[in-house]
Amino acid sequence: MQKKVSKIVKIPVYFFVFTVIVLLFAYMTFKLLSFSRTVDVPDLSGKSLIEVNELLSQKGLNLKIDGEDYNADVSAGHIIRQDLPFGSRVKEQRSIRVFVSKGPRVQSVPSVVREPLDKAESLLLQNGLKASKVIRVHSSSVEKDRVIAQKPAPGEKITEKITLVVSSGPYEAIYHCPDFQGMIKQEAVQLAEKLGLKVSVTGLGEIIKSQKPKPGSQIKTGDAVYLMLEGE
Repeated sequence: MQKKVSKIVKIPVYFFVFTVIVLLFAYMTFKLLSFSRTVDVPDLSGKSLIEVNELLSQKGLNLKIDGEDYNADVSAGHIIRQDLPFGSRVKEQRSIRVFVSKGPRVQSVPSVVREPLDKAESLLLQNGLKASKVIRVHSSSVEKDRVIAQKPAPGEKITEKITLVVSSGPYEAIYHCPDFQGMIKQEAVQLAEKLGLKVSVTGLGEIIKSQKPKPGSQIKTGDAVYLMLEGE
């Protein structure tokens, strides 16, 4: 009888000891995890996979590729974006997820010469590209805001940088407005157009009676000149 009672007493003791051991192990595991080193997430954008792997290894972090996408600004095999922002604090052994560039969608540059700038930029975007630099120059032969030239040229191999040379129109020449009064209509219009002025003629007849702006007023290329004929 005494032996039976002894066995019954030992069961809860064993259970208690087992519980204490489990709790102690869990506590030690938690402590070990909590003492893991915290590190800063490096900036991975634009870097190659080899560079990224080395950077993360030095920090005790792991690399995980989440996917790939076309990108005209980032070379193939380089990082487009990362899931955790640069400077974030994380525990060692954390995986950093990244998206890798497949490079531009097309292999040659479309022609955008003579196109308006907004249309040219739209055409480039449709091909997964964009203008990294726009240079404006004056031109008397190409309309303002149209593309004069591009680099790379149409059909050439794509580079990361596409430069567009865009017309700013002709230089603005400053004049003193001629005296059109008393001139024949045709002569007045020819003179105004030669000076790069916009002409508006009203009234009947062939002789200019009055004008706006007044003779001698300062005007520049592209300004409007209003001529009134002597007849009503």
